[in-house]
Amino acid sequence: MLIQFMVKNVLSFRDETTLDMTAINAYKEHEYNLIDIGTKEKFLRVAAIYGANASGKSNLNLAMTYFQQIIMESLNNVKSDEPTAIDKYYVPFSFERNNDNSEFQIIVSHENNEYRYGFEYNANCIVSEWFYKKNINTNRTSTILERTFNSVKFGSSVRKECEVYKEQIPAETLALSFFNKLKMKTKVFTDVYSEIFDTLVVPADFCEDTRVLETFLPKIINVDKENLIKFLNAIDTGIKDIYFEVSKEDINFYTTHLGRDGKEYSLNLECESEGTIKSIMIFIYAKTAIVNNRSIFVDELNIKLHPLLLKFIIDLFYKENSTAQLIYTTHDTTLMDKRFFRRDQIWFVQKDEYGYSELSALSDFKVRSDASFEKDYLAGVYGGIPLIKDFDMKEGV
Repeated sequence: MLIQFMVKNVLSFRDETTLDMTAINAYKEHEYNLIDIGTKEKFLRVAAIYGANASGKSNLNLAMTYFQQIIMESLNNVKSDEPTAIDKYYVPFSFERNNDNSEFQIIVSHENNEYRYGFEYNANCIVSEWFYKKNINTNRTSTILERTFNSVKFGSSVRKECEVYKEQIPAETLALSFFNKLKMKTKVFTDVYSEIFDTLVVPADFCEDTRVLETFLPKIINVDKENLIKFLNAIDTGIKDIYFEVSKEDINFYTTHLGRDGKEYSLNLECESEGTIKSIMIFIYAKTAIVNNRSIFVDELNIKLHPLLLKFIIDLFYKENSTAQLIYTTHDTTLMDKRFFRRDQIWFVQKDEYGYSELSALSDFKVRSDASFEKDYLAGVYGGIPLIKDFDMKEGV
C-alpha cells in the first residue's frame, strides 16, 4: 500500500513535492473512503489531482514511472555507447542553469511494517540512498541501509549477509536493485522491491496500447466474464456478451448487441467507441488493483468518460474489501464535491510563470463548512486553473 511519494528536482517539480495518502484524523466525513488496517492512522483509497493544461500534473505520473524504471534498470549491464538508467531518467528542472541532483522517496506499507526508501542521483552516479523500516506496532524505526557516494552502511538485521557485497555495487546501480537480484535469507529487499512495483502507472494514451487487451482480456473473459458484463451493463454500453477468437497470427475480440428485431449481432471490439474500449481497459486495471491490493496512477482518467461513469469507477475502490488505491489526474470538476470526497482526497497542481509546479491539497486551505469545492476552485481560490489572458485573433495576421 502506498503511503507517500516524494519527488525533488524532477521535471517541473523543482522543489520537494509530496503526495501523501495518509488521512487526516480530524476529518470525520466519508469514513468508507479510507483504508483501515487497524493502526492509529488510516489511509486514502482515492486521490484526485486537478490542474490546468501544462501545469505539471501528468509529470507526477511520469515521475513515478522514472522512479520505477531506475530501480528496474539500474542493475542492467549496458554497452559502453548506451546510457545508464540514471542517465536516461535524469530529467531535472529545465529552467535553471545549475542542474542539481534529483531525488525520489517512497513510503509503503507491507504486512506489519512501513518502509521508507529513497535515493539522490544525477546522470553519473547514485549520490545517496536510504532504506528504513518502522514497525507499525512498536513504532520503532531501524536502518536497513544508508549509502553515500563513498560508502554503504548496513543495519544490524542485514549487515552480516550484505556486508560482503558492498564493494561490488556499481556507482550507477541502486543497492535495492542489486540485492533484489541475489538469493538471500532476508526478504526485506524483495518485499519492498515488489511493493514499489505493485503501483501500476497508467498513461493518458493507454487506450492506444492494445497489448493490455491482448494480454489480460482473454483471462478475464474466461474467468470473470459475468462481472465484466455486469460492469458493461451498469455503464449502459448495450453490450450483452463479449468473446474472442484466436488465429495463428492474432487474437480478435467481439461484442454482442441486441437489435430491435430481438436478434443478436456481433461487432468487432475495434468498432466500439473509444469510451467503451477505455471503460473495458479501466475495468482490467481496476480489477487487477482491487483483487491484488495494488495502487494505480491513472493520467487524465476523465478523458472519453462520462462523469457518472467516472464516479462508478471510483466507487469500485470504495465498495470492495481491499487496500487498493486509485490516484488519478483530471480536468473534470463534476465530482469535486463534499458529497463524494473528503478534503484530504483533493489535490491541485499549480505552475507559476517560471515553470515551477507545486502540489497542494484542499486540506491545506481554510475551507468553510458551507463551501462549494467546485465553485471555489473555478474561481481560483485553490489555484490549479489556467490563467487566461486577453487574445484577439485578427484576420490577415
